[in-house]
Amino acid sequence: MDRKKAEERIAKLRTEIRHHDYLYYVKDAPEVSDEQYDKLYRELVALEEEHPDLVSSDSPTQRVAGAPVDSFPTIEHAAPMLSLESDQSEASLRRFDERLRKGLGADFPVEYVLEPKLDGLSVELVYRDGVLVQASTRGDGRKGEGITENVRTIANVPLRLREKDHQVPPFLAVRGEVIMHSEDFEKLNETLLAEGKEPFANPRNASAGAVRQLDPRITASRPLYLYAYDILASEGVEVETQWDVLQSLRAWGLTVNERSQKGKTVDDILAFHGGLEAERDDLDYEIDGIVIKLNDLDARETLGWTSRHPRWAFAFKFPPRKEITRILSIVSSVGRSGVVTPVAMMLPVEIGGVTVARATLHNREEVARKDVREGDRVRVQRAGDVIPQVIERIEEPDRERGPEWRMPERCPSCGTKLVERGPFTLCPNGFECPAQLAGRIVHLASRDALDIEGLGDESAKLFVAEGLVRQLPDLFEIQPEQLMKLEGFAQKSANKLVAALEKASHAELPRFLHGLGIPEVGVAVARDLSRHFGTFERLRNADEAALQEVPGVGPRMAEAITTFFRDPKSAKILDELLAKMHLQETEPSTQAPGSVQPLSGQKWVFTGGLTALSRRDAQALVERLGARATGSVSKATDVVVVGEDAGSKAEDAKKLGVKTMDEAEFLAFLKGNGIEV
Repeated sequence: MDRKKAEERIAKLRTEIRHHDYLYYVKDAPEVSDEQYDKLYRELVALEEEHPDLVSSDSPTQRVAGAPVDSFPTIEHAAPMLSLESDQSEASLRRFDERLRKGLGADFPVEYVLEPKLDGLSVELVYRDGVLVQASTRGDGRKGEGITENVRTIANVPLRLREKDHQVPPFLAVRGEVIMHSEDFEKLNETLLAEGKEPFANPRNASAGAVRQLDPRITASRPLYLYAYDILASEGVEVETQWDVLQSLRAWGLTVNERSQKGKTVDDILAFHGGLEAERDDLDYEIDGIVIKLNDLDARETLGWTSRHPRWAFAFKFPPRKEITRILSIVSSVGRSGVVTPVAMMLPVEIGGVTVARATLHNREEVARKDVREGDRVRVQRAGDVIPQVIERIEEPDRERGPEWRMPERCPSCGTKLVERGPFTLCPNGFECPAQLAGRIVHLASRDALDIEGLGDESAKLFVAEGLVRQLPDLFEIQPEQLMKLEGFAQKSANKLVAALEKASHAELPRFLHGLGIPEVGVAVARDLSRHFGTFERLRNADEAALQEVPGVGPRMAEAITTFFRDPKSAKILDELLAKMHLQETEPSTQAPGSVQPLSGQKWVFTGGLTALSRRDAQALVERLGARATGSVSKATDVVVVGEDAGSKAEDAKKLGVKTMDEAEFLAFLKGNGIEV
């Protein structure tokens, strides 16, 4: 076939194949058999191989995965991908509806679009002149990871938008959810198990893991699917409602969930929610609730957004799923702080698409209160659809029960004799206990502490188990060649972690203090102690009376801090750790005689979302003025700053007669004290 005829035939084949993709994925009404479709596709491949100069990026053949990449680029979204206000209580739903109607006025004809809340990975797709040019993960909502090559491998994502029924805009940014259908997920896990590999816990993890593969060929081998549900930004698109958005997406060839519908009242919402919850187990994909969106797009602009979520949308979650299973054994797990927690190991049971085989029993008194024993039949739920917990024991009158469970006398990790403090059981071996050491490494590496990228739970346990880290200071002596001997580390990842450790050794004092895991010392207290004492040596040598001079530090906290620093084993570890650190310290805060900071001695609490600045920045500003930002409201609280969608803290302030400020009043207060935001 000569070039001109080949070009004509290629164009025709691409049009036909895109048409059949649209009928199959969007309309669910295929007109040809799989064999006929494959025949068209093979013909197109052959012609493109014969005429490679005619291959275009939007050809149906170009879903073929490209070469692996070293890392994902960071991409800024066309518009913020905000999260949604969410709750599972009907009362919260009604409050959302009331606020929305109040904001729009009594005469406004409110109409909602109700959609299933898909449990997958949120992504942005960008099309220019109808061609897919970019895809990225949600990330922090403003920037995400560029996963364009991976998304191109998803069969129902159009590489070129369909123009037949709807004009294609020059620019279009679409938000969607990448999922894996239940049947495909089960087949994938069967394959992984047959290959001796670890199966995925649930379809969402499988989807997220597949999309974020550095090798697109792995993504291409996974059965992913995308549902589109929003236009983030566009040029030349004229739509007035969310319903129009869904119809436009569908017309362009994107798959839209078929269960979306309209509703006008809370009763309509409850009926949709209840109906979908009843069908939840029969659906071929995971959902964890419904999403309610105001249909009128202009009215959305009137209501606006908070810093975290739109005021015109709400995620109405399903209650936690509960299942019945049997406890096989109860084991003792040692945490970072030395607290020993009883954990129920159970017959695996699937709860909300996740296989659960273990659940916390909290402490020995909780085990006694619920009277659960090895061999008992129990009801289990995922709290917030995440953390498994045993709710209750189910009576079995004719079954002989096992003996009552007792906490071991010695630590299961290091063999040290355990001690009891209230309802809790602790291992007093601190830094010497392997389980506590692994937990301390994770805490030291956490975001609010030294923020060591690439050092998580699995790596910490591996370092301790392999003897690479026998004491906390050993962490800062790790070399790349040592890491490369461990499973999961290559030269690049080893070098990257060692560089992160070197960077973390130059730490600010408050972060270091928080990372030590001193009992009672969280982020705010670590900041207060650093500001008051200035240097680590002054702090570690302070007695209880000196510690109690710090606002917010009472007798119990002072005792916990001095006990930590006076312990000989802790002191030795700290000396060795300090020798490897380069702490950024300051002189303790001083004021001119008679001068007092405007908020000296005051306690401030922030609740709800602020639009002009983040809560953390707001807390830092009042601390600059001498106040202490705390997390709970009490009679000792001086001011509560109430942002958007404030929770119970606002109610607590009202009950206790504590002064409150809205965001405008807070900003005016800052300005009056010389701080412009």
